Amino acid sequence: MIELKLRQIGNSVGAVFPKEALAAMNVQEGDTLYLTQAPGGFRVAAVNPDFAKAMEIAEEGMRQYRDALSELAK
Repeated sequence: MIELKLRQIGNSVGAVFPKEALAAMNVQEGDTLYLTQAPGGFRVAAVNPDFAKAMEIAEEGMRQYRDALSELAK
């Protein structure tokens, strides 16, 4: 478990992430993180879960209709 410190930043409050956590998430200063509600609390992720789910659905459709999409691309 990694402990995060909350600090005052102007009129807002920000979380300070250790270098190891940033490296593990493959993010850096200026990147966007997503806070989503999860069972028992919240989850921080570097990938938008709504976008990831939409891409799964799109990839499934592309696999299913591969031949039709190939013909349309001609």
